[in-house]
Amino acid sequence: MKSRAVAWLLLIALFAAWFGTLGQRALVRPDEGRYAEIPREMVVSGDWTTPRLNDIKYFEKPALQYWATATAYTLFGEDEWTARLWPALTGFLGVLLAWYTGRRLWGERAGLLAGAILGSSLLYNVMAHVITLDTGLSFFLQLAWTGFIFAQQPNAQDGRRWMLIAWAALGLAMLSKGLVALVLTGGTLVTYSLLNRDLSPWKRLAPISGLALFLAISAPWFVAVSLANPEFPHFFFIHEHFERFLTKSHHRYQPNWYFLMIYAIGAVPWVFMLIHALAKSWRREGDTAFQPQRFLFVWVVLTFTFFSVSSSKLPPYILPIFPALALLGGRHLAELSRRALSLHLLAMLPVAIAGLIGIRQLAGYHDNDYSVEMIAGLTDWLTAMTLLWAAGLLGALALVQKRCNMAALTLLALLSFVADLGVLRGHDALAPFNSARDLAIKVRPLLTPGVPVYSVNGYEQTIPFYLKHTMTLVNYQDEMEFGLKQEPQKWIPTVPEFKKRWAADRDAFAAMSLSNYDSLKAEGLPMVELARDKRNVIVRKPLAP
Repeated sequence: MKSRAVAWLLLIALFAAWFGTLGQRALVRPDEGRYAEIPREMVVSGDWTTPRLNDIKYFEKPALQYWATATAYTLFGEDEWTARLWPALTGFLGVLLAWYTGRRLWGERAGLLAGAILGSSLLYNVMAHVITLDTGLSFFLQLAWTGFIFAQQPNAQDGRRWMLIAWAALGLAMLSKGLVALVLTGGTLVTYSLLNRDLSPWKRLAPISGLALFLAISAPWFVAVSLANPEFPHFFFIHEHFERFLTKSHHRYQPNWYFLMIYAIGAVPWVFMLIHALAKSWRREGDTAFQPQRFLFVWVVLTFTFFSVSSSKLPPYILPIFPALALLGGRHLAELSRRALSLHLLAMLPVAIAGLIGIRQLAGYHDNDYSVEMIAGLTDWLTAMTLLWAAGLLGALALVQKRCNMAALTLLALLSFVADLGVLRGHDALAPFNSARDLAIKVRPLLTPGVPVYSVNGYEQTIPFYLKHTMTLVNYQDEMEFGLKQEPQKWIPTVPEFKKRWAADRDAFAAMSLSNYDSLKAEGLPMVELARDKRNVIVRKPLAP
């Protein structure tokens, strides 16, 4: 009874810390500004079929997260907290699901450790508190393979129900980020069956009812948006999937070993423990045909390999391997000897020392973008959080010597979780360069409906959200190139054309970089500076007397 009360208290504290910090940081460019703005425009326009960024058609991703965030805006208002609510919610549910899955498969101890590992892994924790689409995708993929695993259990009375849950989750994953959901899940099933010489999982797929459920969830939006925008299918399915994977057109190319580095940082403090767990997970358990550990092994290796060979790489792409690694880690750590655990913890101490040395080197850095004060604010937080994490390692080592392995791992998870949140909070010290929040908030009260706002020679992703106003692009397209080809009247191709429009406007505002402001000012463009930050300035056309 006492241990259960402690578990509930920890869960409540985790919930409060997990969601309570969402509104403490400014939205940063580019992803947070982009994925906060698209649902804001859905609410304003009432069009929840065609995603738009800066009032321009934006078809790079499906609509599920946009709908969820737009719903949060409608219910609770538009701010940083509601903008980050969906990734935070799906991330939190992923932790709970890891606990439940580990508990059902391997016992209470393994479940608790799986949840603790996932919730305190640096990359997972950070990505659940910033706005990208990866945490939602990771959760629905996790739910899909969890349902599949439960459906394969011998004598499972609820096997069909779990298989339908897996199909439904796969439909939501498709609505989160597209065809990659089908590629990863289908590839894992085929690879597992071939390597394990086990075709039994195919007998429990519920293909007819499952596929019908998958299509009922995922297909309606794809059909509706294609009917409303005939150009959508080719751009989304060909350009955004095959060309992104096979070519370097998105300028996100990294070497094949790139995700090894991301894992090494993102899996802190469990880096070596999870590798050990993965290495042991191919061993056969019991005499049942289906082997959950082997299936998770295939999921991790295939997903990691798939993104490693892709020509487009960003750190969050490998997030879907973390729930599976957490489960394997919970299963493994529940049985790990005192000596082996001590060695794993000792191996992480040099990482903590290297981190402190790196932070010390960073402390002396500053340039035109990042001031001494900004870097000092960041490094102070990083130093404190690294020391906190190191204290967790030392405390865990002391507890292991007293044969309190579970208490040691719990302490390490708790302090690592807090340290992760501190790293995020420290990053906000760079907001004067990474976010236009303060700049836009100063100008927003001056805007009136119908007055144009131009974005000259660039586009700062966070301005429209904080300004609550879209902007007319001038001599800039970037990721909005495809949408502007469909509606070319929504931008101004050249700066001379902008100058003519500016002269004709009775009232107008413009956002631009500091260097562009200096150039236009030297050319004599009439404008009054309203506000500036480390990167941008917002000006207004002088009002006629």
